[in-house]
Amino acid sequence: MDCAGVANYLAGWIRDQVSSAGAQGVVVGISGGIDSAVVTGLSGRAVPGRVLGLLLPAHSNPQDMDDAKAVAQTFGVPTKVIDLAPLFDLAVESFDPGAARESSKGGTPEHYSGLLSVAVANLKPRLRMIALYYFANKLNYIVAGTGNRSEIEIGYFTKYGDGGVDILPIGALVKTQVWELARFLGVPEKVISRTPTAGLWQGQTDEGEMGIAYRDLDRFILTGQASPEVRERIASMHARSEHKRRCPPVAQVAPELLA
Repeated sequence: MDCAGVANYLAGWIRDQVSSAGAQGVVVGISGGIDSAVVTGLSGRAVPGRVLGLLLPAHSNPQDMDDAKAVAQTFGVPTKVIDLAPLFDLAVESFDPGAARESSKGGTPEHYSGLLSVAVANLKPRLRMIALYYFANKLNYIVAGTGNRSEIEIGYFTKYGDGGVDILPIGALVKTQVWELARFLGVPEKVISRTPTAGLWQGQTDEGEMGIAYRDLDRFILTGQASPEVRERIASMHARSEHKRRCPPVAQVAPELLA
């Protein structure tokens, strides 16, 4: 991959998106992971001095904050830290007080099972989306999402959470290409070498939750080659998540019924 060419193109693309939206800059949630690090670096190239990084912990691993701060410092991006834990706890208690009382640690996702754990875990990215848009609206910025092609392909993102953004600068890059671009941009090595995680609960990893390795997923996306098991897994996840990649369906009512 021509990393220099890709970086220049994507920085120019971000700049064009900001301009066409009549906006002043970009807000990005910096998680401490590689995807948000790359988007932060590209945004800094695109609109220097007009990028805000939000650090949005919610019962998060302290390493996430340390790595997020290192990314912001590397690219000279100002940040705001907003602890979402009180809002998260309040939401769980308000939405489902009985379930919240069953948890010994305040309703964090790993203390539930089945669909309830998914519902609780998805609160985190949805609260982050609210924070990102608050500052985007306040500053007349646009929200730069951090989703990559690999995750978009199988729907590995939260609808109206990390999927609720204005632009997706690295949405055409598979994860292995993001790693390559990160090294070119100068993302701190400790961020590049981290095990990918969405930080939804302690010990959560992307590949563990997906049930597939990024390199196997990327190989299939780029070449169509995969074992039967991997091929079936990807096809199933893609089909189940199709609704995430589309606008909500609009019922088409016959004109004569509306007359």
